[in-house]
Amino acid sequence: MSFVAELWSFLRARRKVWLMPVIIVMVVLGGLLILAQGSVVAPFIYTLF
Repeated sequence: MSFVAELWSFLRARRKVWLMPVIIVMVVLGGLLILAQGSVVAPFIYTLF
């Protein structure tokens, strides 16, 4: 959790808070791809991209 706190303080200090939604979307999509790698729904998720 210290990484997240440090990232947040860096973004706030540099006035780059608008990047946080972009980072969140990238993490969610990456997690979705990793979790769906071995599942039955993988072909349907990969067609979205």
